[in-house]
Amino acid sequence: MKCHIQIYHNDQWHTAAVFEPDPQTLDKGVEGGCRLEYDHDYAIENIAQASAELIPGLTVGFALHRYQHWPPFLVDLLPAGAGRRAWLKRMQIDNDGPQVEWHLLTKGAGHPPGNLRIAEAVSPPPPDQFKIGFPRKDIIEQREDFIEYAEERGAYVAGASSVQGEAPKYMLVEDTKGMFHAEGALSDDKIKQFWLVKFPRGRRSEERNYQVLRNEAPYLEVAREFGVRVDAPLTYEDGTLFVPRFDRKVADGQVRRLGMQSLYAIAGIPGYGAAVRHEVYCRAIAKVVNKPENEIREYLLRDILNLALRNTDNHGRNTAILRDGGQIALSPLFDFAPMFLDPEGIGRVSRWDNERPGGQPEWAIICENLKDILDPKETREWLAGLSSRVLALPDLMQQCRVEEGVMQMLYRRIKDVAKALQETKPVVIA
Repeated sequence: MKCHIQIYHNDQWHTAAVFEPDPQTLDKGVEGGCRLEYDHDYAIENIAQASAELIPGLTVGFALHRYQHWPPFLVDLLPAGAGRRAWLKRMQIDNDGPQVEWHLLTKGAGHPPGNLRIAEAVSPPPPDQFKIGFPRKDIIEQREDFIEYAEERGAYVAGASSVQGEAPKYMLVEDTKGMFHAEGALSDDKIKQFWLVKFPRGRRSEERNYQVLRNEAPYLEVAREFGVRVDAPLTYEDGTLFVPRFDRKVADGQVRRLGMQSLYAIAGIPGYGAAVRHEVYCRAIAKVVNKPENEIREYLLRDILNLALRNTDNHGRNTAILRDGGQIALSPLFDFAPMFLDPEGIGRVSRWDNERPGGQPEWAIICENLKDILDPKETREWLAGLSSRVLALPDLMQQCRVEEGVMQMLYRRIKDVAKALQETKPVVIA
């Protein structure tokens, strides 16, 4: 029992590695033992070539890698949340649990984000009669029965159901005529743009679920003005959010698929939903990126903004690194929204080792803890200097059209975050 991992490298798909779960622990899913080795032909062609690695640090060669659990980068490929449930329904599996994860990997990991996929999960293109696609307005107007509608129009190919997270999300491609298809339904030369299309989380009758989705686009613009790395603007239209994909680049009829791994993957964290400290992520990031100091400052900036605007959904799969050839850095910001409004109540998953009661980090101590990456004195001065930018967030939010009701609930938090940063300023001794 084995499957083949493919990587998009040098503008084409290659069978790069063989993954074989331990039959004795297959029912344990991602917690079961396994082994992985690079395909020998692939290894011969790409020996020790960093840009050809499945993930940074997994050197291309002939070694057999044995694991007590599945490599965390494979978990990135699995459908999760609403997508997982959709795939189980499609496979007519009634009982969810670890025992289904091999099936999810080999059936539902044909078109995940990034530049990896499972060869066995790649479905052939649909018949010609299904290639007409469907217009943008049908996605919006028919959102309540979009799953059924999309399947009727050929969106049943692997990867169409959903990507990570609880909110219904669909990976779609737009052709040159403005019609939408499931990813995998078109050849690269017919694709104009790749999209992630999101609908509200949870019950559609809950206004707060719509409020979260409506404000994701303006939240991203606030982040852009604040100085965080972001990609193209998002578009919200009547309960539907259209998100341009940053892991796919289209130019002159050709598609570049960029490598993308979650923080869980690069930190080697197995399983799902682990509460991992920010310090662990910072060191994992510093080991793989080209410019560690720049990227850790970017990470700190994002956490400050998460704290100030109360984006509480900050687990290890809501931040990723992006690989474009030999360039490795944090991906543009994504899934940044007022998640404190979620009716289910979403608490911060990732925290710092030193936080005050109420969740404010002790930035001065954090600077000392990260002194192997950043100069503590310079970092403290930089953080203190951010205080005024944080205090200016209400003006930015108004400028970027964050809803007034959301803004009203953030003023106190913004002041608290700014105060904590100001206190980080080094003491000058005369």
